[in-house]
Amino acid sequence: MTADTPTLTPQVNPWIIAVAVMFATFMEVLDTTVVNVSLPHIAGSLSASVDEATWALTSYLVANAIVLPITGWLANYFGRKRLLMAAVVGFTSASFLCGLSPSLPVLIFFRIVQGATGGALQPISQAVMLEAFPPQDRGKAMAFWGLGIVVAPMLGPVLGGWLTDTYSWRWVFYINIPVGVASIIMTKLFIFDPPYIRRSTSRVDYWGIGLLAVGIGALQIVLDKGQEEDWFSSNWITILAIVSSATLIIFIIHQLRAKNPVVNLRVLKVRTFSAGVFLMTVLGFVLYGSLVLLPILLQTLLGYPALDAGIAMFPRGLGSFIAMPIVGAIMSRFDPRKLLAFGLIGAAFTLFQLSWLNLNTGYWDIFWPQFLQGLCLAPLFIPLTTVTMDPIPKEEMGNATSIFNLMRNIGGSVGIAISTTMLARDSQRNINTLGAHVNVYSPQSQLMLENLRRAMMARGADAYTATREAYGTLFGMVQQQASILSFLETFRILGIIFVAVLPLLLLFKRPQHRGGGPPAH
Repeated sequence: MTADTPTLTPQVNPWIIAVAVMFATFMEVLDTTVVNVSLPHIAGSLSASVDEATWALTSYLVANAIVLPITGWLANYFGRKRLLMAAVVGFTSASFLCGLSPSLPVLIFFRIVQGATGGALQPISQAVMLEAFPPQDRGKAMAFWGLGIVVAPMLGPVLGGWLTDTYSWRWVFYINIPVGVASIIMTKLFIFDPPYIRRSTSRVDYWGIGLLAVGIGALQIVLDKGQEEDWFSSNWITILAIVSSATLIIFIIHQLRAKNPVVNLRVLKVRTFSAGVFLMTVLGFVLYGSLVLLPILLQTLLGYPALDAGIAMFPRGLGSFIAMPIVGAIMSRFDPRKLLAFGLIGAAFTLFQLSWLNLNTGYWDIFWPQFLQGLCLAPLFIPLTTVTMDPIPKEEMGNATSIFNLMRNIGGSVGIAISTTMLARDSQRNINTLGAHVNVYSPQSQLMLENLRRAMMARGADAYTATREAYGTLFGMVQQQASILSFLETFRILGIIFVAVLPLLLLFKRPQHRGGGPPAH
């Protein structure tokens, strides 16, 4: 049998295939957030500072971002099943070695291996599921896939905090081993390459791979470290930004001219697909931006311990868990574009709810906006994925899902970078604005300062110490109010962004296949 001879693909129940690839996807997505809460413990155990330990996160994200867009090409070149198994084996092995790491440089090296092997898991699993189910059932498939993509980041901080506090930070990595073994076994037994997945050319676009690696890698480092280094006031951040911009422009030109490109950008000529990719980028921007802000608000201003802050984030995952199957089942009855509009409006409303919080906020004031946002993520993720991939032929599905997932991750990185920058800049501006009203000419300021001073003296402090501590307490109150205002302004802007992209839905063509219904006869 020659390489070009088509082979029959064994018929396997698509839900068994879905479970097989979801093991790998859930494991990889969980790992993007599960390590975050363990950083102080990792730093202390490996004799490093917390800033140095953050490279364990950055290295993973950089390697992950480089591999994501070339996954479709890698699947065609090596075979999808072979690539998927190699990725799961590599990710699981790297997880085990991360847990054994005796020093920070060793941990960072294996995190790079983990990120590189994990980068292929999301696009491959999405492509496999979209092809395993008939077009009319893709809504149900994407509902199941969306559970892992949406719920795993919510579980990450809770699971990471519990494992670190109960056992050790090393168990944050060891937890991947049983999941990875189950994924390897199921992939071996139930997943097969379709006949059109075969090496179409022996030529490798080394220039394209090199330009992509440099451009995406530099961009990810800029986004991850920019705020820490005060952005372009840092020479090395400026240099990396220039290198990234120039390299990615050259990469795009090269890919459009290459006969056998490593990333087929011509698929973006499909209007529905390009609109869907842009909307997914915005979705990543807003959701990841808000996801990183809320734990900071809970811990720095409302006094939540790290584990409690992770638990307080859980309602979003709970809402998604409830809504995903429901939306997958009803997609046959509604135009997916209307579901998208409902999801955007609902998610925007929940962000506006978060922008009405204050320093006296209770748990339920946090619970309900997050729970409702989780419910709204289902009519966002499922219809968006289904509609965006509807016009894409199966032969291009791997390439399309690679671009789709890459832009979601880049959108998330940009959202986190801009949100944290806005938070820091707005907080400083608000301190200046509020502080200008706290002066000797303000009767309210004088009254509050005198009350604070008397309270200090009642505790036994002398007049000088009481006055100094009263000023410090008053300034601390100004800082708290300035910080909460910054959080609220950022949540409000993120909500406005969701409302602003609503007209983009007019660019989507009505899908030819309706998800969720019974198979057509």
